Amino acid sequence: MSEENKSTNFIHNIIDEDLKNGKYGDKVYTRFPPEPNGYLHIGHAKSICLNFSTAIKYNGKCNLRYDDTNPVKEDVEYVKSIEEDVKWLGFQWNERLWASDYFEKMYDSAVILIKKGKAYVDDLSQDEIRNLRGTLTSPGKNSPYRDRSVEENLRLFEEMKDGKYENGAKVLRAKIDMSSPNINMRDPVIYRISHNSHHNTGDTWCIYPMYTFAHPIEDAIEGITHSICTLEFEDQRPFYNWVLKEVGSWKTPPQQIEFARLNLTNTIMSKRHLKKLVDEGVVTGWDDPRMPTIAGIRRRGYTPEAIRNFCDKIGVSKANSTVDISLLEHCIRDELQGKVSSVNVVENPIKVIITNYPEDKTEYMEMENNRNNEALGNRTVPFSRELWIDGDDFMEVPVKKYFRLFPGNEVRFKGAYFITCREVVKDENGNVKELLCTYDPETRSGSSFEGRKVKGTIHWVDAKTAVPVTIRNYDYLFVENDQGEEVFNENSLYETVGYAEPSITNAKAGDRYQFFRHGYYIADSELTTDDNKIFNKIVGLKSSFKVKK
Repeated sequence: MSEENKSTNFIHNIIDEDLKNGKYGDKVYTRFPPEPNGYLHIGHAKSICLNFSTAIKYNGKCNLRYDDTNPVKEDVEYVKSIEEDVKWLGFQWNERLWASDYFEKMYDSAVILIKKGKAYVDDLSQDEIRNLRGTLTSPGKNSPYRDRSVEENLRLFEEMKDGKYENGAKVLRAKIDMSSPNINMRDPVIYRISHNSHHNTGDTWCIYPMYTFAHPIEDAIEGITHSICTLEFEDQRPFYNWVLKEVGSWKTPPQQIEFARLNLTNTIMSKRHLKKLVDEGVVTGWDDPRMPTIAGIRRRGYTPEAIRNFCDKIGVSKANSTVDISLLEHCIRDELQGKVSSVNVVENPIKVIITNYPEDKTEYMEMENNRNNEALGNRTVPFSRELWIDGDDFMEVPVKKYFRLFPGNEVRFKGAYFITCREVVKDENGNVKELLCTYDPETRSGSSFEGRKVKGTIHWVDAKTAVPVTIRNYDYLFVENDQGEEVFNENSLYETVGYAEPSITNAKAGDRYQFFRHGYYIADSELTTDDNKIFNKIVGLKSSFKVKK
């Protein structure tokens, strides 16, 4: 069993106790129940990992069940993306199910409630119902339709089903207690009218159950033992249990257990807000590498192993909190540092001409692919008279403790020679055009030269064989303003053109590299071709963030 499956938490403690007492025999059945109304985000990844890994730990099963009870917002596109996300994270569901498959059973359950005097048809509008609900400190008031007879309620509910009434004309409400201290128990709506075609049932139905009514019934039908959901459903648990008690005869009905949802700094995890960004063209789509969607972070270059490790590190809590996004970045950095090869890539390039190097000569310098993993071997990189260096590696007037290239200073070109800047050539606008330098042939790397030391080492790319690449560097999609609010970051994407060593020509979509001294990058899965190399920055190389032990 993996370390991931060995981990425990308060939910597993509950399950352990249930198994000990034989509450569900030896069964542990969970489910992941997304609504197909948008792409899943990193918060859903936590729920996916928790539900599926729990089933794996206890040799149980986990269903993928679509809570498709709202035909207005649902789309097959979202269904496909959800299944891709679950598989990408490394999990496989036991059964793929639809809440809509149980519509008949849900309707029958509603009829049972009506016959028991536990549900009634209400003609009040949504606003009128809300106004009579009361507050957290004052009780609600009964609807004038609350005392309709069983016979009348049965007739009206059947007429609702038959399409006699327009949207919003009537609803079916549970009849519980309008003075309950739990506002969710004050006669909640359990069915509403919606004359919209459903992706699964077509036009069979024009009334649809509310999620809070449908969810416990779905769990019970499937034999779910532990219905794991986020903390905002805690106040709904009494209604969950009420439904199971009133409409079913399950000896050991499922139990709902709540955990704290994932909140991440510099991140907004709301399908509504994310959909708005997509619809308004603020981002390129649901899989924009800046988006916190699973599709987005996958395209950004994160690995499923890093996401699972992140979810394991944050643990499962009963109290809401906000996790520093640096922990997520640490997890992908930790995952990649020993697995990907390094390449030389320069951004904002500056031309270097080594004036005392033969014009027709090319050497091949040996460099390690990964200093943390010798098994990845070495590669050879061409070196000649004209080279490119990174724009950040030259300063005409250096600041204090700047040890890279500046006029008169000597540095090591990584894997090659000591280079000294002799002259700065500028264009008519005063911009640096090229640097005229000299090299010391006695200082080649690997030659055991010990005549002198230099403080700075910089990387380079041979100009004759350089491969142009498009580099997309990202900042957080959301930043905190002066009022402490998360707002869209207008500078969340900086795209530039650079040069890479020729080995990059072999890069295929999805290949990951360490750009030496810059960070980890991935060849974009949608835009990279044999002739056009586009790289997304996954994460930088260093962070001040420290993992708590």
